[in-house]
Amino acid sequence: MPARELVVLGSASQVPTRTRNHNGYFLRWDNAGVLFDPGEGTQRQMLFAGVPSSALTRICITHLHGDHCLGLPGVLQRMSLERVGRPVKVSFPASGEVYVERLRRASIFTDHLDLRMQPVTPPPPTGTLVTVDDTGTWTLRAARLQHSVDTIGWRIEEHPGRTMLPERLADAGVAGPDVGRLQREGAITVGGRRVTLEDTSVTRRGQVVAFVMDTSWCDGALALADSADLLVCEATFASSESHLATAYGHLTAAQAGRIAAHAGARRLLLTHFSQRYPDVSQLAEEAAATFSGEVVVAADLECVPVPQRRPP
Repeated sequence: MPARELVVLGSASQVPTRTRNHNGYFLRWDNAGVLFDPGEGTQRQMLFAGVPSSALTRICITHLHGDHCLGLPGVLQRMSLERVGRPVKVSFPASGEVYVERLRRASIFTDHLDLRMQPVTPPPPTGTLVTVDDTGTWTLRAARLQHSVDTIGWRIEEHPGRTMLPERLADAGVAGPDVGRLQREGAITVGGRRVTLEDTSVTRRGQVVAFVMDTSWCDGALALADSADLLVCEATFASSESHLATAYGHLTAAQAGRIAAHAGARRLLLTHFSQRYPDVSQLAEEAAATFSGEVVVAADLECVPVPQRRPP
């Protein structure tokens, strides 16, 4: 299976339907597993999708409306039951901390989890990105979104790397184990000549996944989506209901497409659909009319790969 993919656990908005569970998204990222917005029923959807609780290393919550967090108690209690031993961070808007604590203690259970609470104060509404955490290989960043309550969008950025160029390695006489040594040390001596990593490689841009949920059009959404390889974006309404999107702090599918286009995203995953659309093909068409890249419609229990890295 791909090392980096998004598993859709739920794609409904406020009201689940017969075919769409409340929100829930699991990002498999190498050895990390990030659960976004565990709505009601997430624990069961994880079972159907083959996502074990032991795979979770972090939970990110955009805001504390029920369709984005009511599944948290079940997920945490399942992890505790299965004795997940590693520390698990939970990141969320700081103003919602009281609700997160209530969800954590929603019922009686024996708590074996090493849970690290990470309240995040949303940055100013200027499209500013703030660094929440750095794992050494990727960075978790956040920006304020525009909704009826404090809401944070999330962005995972892989650190830049280097792509080795075979022809330059050959010209420099670097081969076999010396290639790995050059990557580790940055410079080596071959045949009396100093060869550097910069001489034999080019910068490789890291992959980016952006998560934009429950927001009106705003600078924060654009900043999060900037050059994203995979943009997960709410598309609650069709353009004909744009007045409802504005009133309730949501996006239309066309606006989701425009965000992806403005930001230069590569793959747009539409989700968070209102129950009024049993057929969401209209929403996909509206997004595709404003975004020339790839548009994918979220379906529960399906996996969406993160696109391959851009060529250097």
